[in-house]
Amino acid sequence: MIYPIIGMAMGICIGIIMPDLSVSPDMAKLLATALLACLDSVFGGIRATLNKNFNNRMFLVGFFSNAFMAAIFVFVGLRLGIDLYFVVLITFGMRIFQNMARIRRKLLVYKPEK
Repeated sequence: MIYPIIGMAMGICIGIIMPDLSVSPDMAKLLATALLACLDSVFGGIRATLNKNFNNRMFLVGFFSNAFMAAIFVFVGLRLGIDLYFVVLITFGMRIFQNMARIRRKLLVYKPEK
């Protein structure tokens, strides 16, 4: 559970240290959807860890395949002239919030005193 927190902290530090790093507007949608897909996998991994059914292989396959498929989906949409970018953002955004709600419920379980 500590590894995702360390990874997020490292990412924030790198972003602060390298503020001149920019992405072209053409690639921004692809990068944003891939990032959101990766965040979805991270929160799903945290939820699986709390439920004690985390599988490292499943996490890695989901992490990379979600990011790849989201980027491909948006790329094809851009080539066809359809804004599929919003579909991917809404889908992964909903999944992230669902995972966060499940994590919160698991961590804040009410246990009455006897």
